[in-house]
Amino acid sequence: MKWSRTRQAEKLAKLYDAEVLPIWGKRFGRMMMRELTLPPKAMVLDVVCSTGWASLEILRKMDEQGRIIAIDPRPPMLDEARIKAGPLSGKRIFFRSESALPKLSFADDVYDLVVCNAQLQEFDDPEQAIYDFARVAKPGGQVIATMPLAGSYREFFDIFREVLTKLDRTDAIDALDAYLTRFPPLDQAKAWFEDAGLADVQTDYDTFTLLFKSSREFFFAPLIEYGPLADWKAIAGKGEEMQKVFWDCKEAIDAYFAGSTFAVTIEAACLRGRKVADGQPPVHAADESAESTEDTPITGEHELKTGEIEIMDLARRELEAGDDDDDDELL
Repeated sequence: MKWSRTRQAEKLAKLYDAEVLPIWGKRFGRMMMRELTLPPKAMVLDVVCSTGWASLEILRKMDEQGRIIAIDPRPPMLDEARIKAGPLSGKRIFFRSESALPKLSFADDVYDLVVCNAQLQEFDDPEQAIYDFARVAKPGGQVIATMPLAGSYREFFDIFREVLTKLDRTDAIDALDAYLTRFPPLDQAKAWFEDAGLADVQTDYDTFTLLFKSSREFFFAPLIEYGPLADWKAIAGKGEEMQKVFWDCKEAIDAYFAGSTFAVTIEAACLRGRKVADGQPPVHAADESAESTEDTPITGEHELKTGEIEIMDLARRELEAGDDDDDDELL
């Protein structure tokens, strides 16, 4: 997650709000905003804030004394965020060019709320990241994170694995398996929160589908091209070795889905946990109490499968000649 003012970073910042945020950040972020409440004079940390959509939504729920620190390692993203925040930037919301790796720079017990919207899969160790989020939260404060779960991108990963198997790339298969641990099952993600010392952990769950007209539409969608594609390429290797893997993936997608769309499933989750105050025993939301008389499930889990479909249509966006020459050869 180390970024600089590269041409790629600048391009992503310009495309993000139009082509990525509506089908990704907002889809996850709406889950995060459900039932969100904040104490007076709240201090909030938004980790990997992108162009600031979640921060600005949270700001609307805060009183005039509330403050948000929003960090992102990509300066061009923060430029866009500051423009959107207008006069609030530097007064009630403070955007900082900063990475969350190897750990957050903030002291312990600072924030009433720590959020990370649809970015945990970008951490090499999401579980450790949650520990760090809990560390900087105040006792009694909340940690909320949204993330894609196991099963996300499964249609592509099935093809990816098939190609690697046919090419006898056991090294890349091992790397793919290691990479997929960033996408946990819901129960494991919940355990990450509880193991970090967060109590009353609640989960929301949703499923949505992205449609692509072809393999080229898939690989050059900004969501993919400027998102996980770099990690997928690293799994496949370098040079001609990598080119061969992705050429075969492209051929397989277009063969299997000829005459139809390439539908890619995203399993989305939002997890909320409360940092236990000093002297208060941790009580996990899944713990049953003999005195409980509530009719609602103690687990607090809400399955919200909507079946809604988002369409990725890049036909309107011509790729700039000469951009990403390696990718053009690849696809």
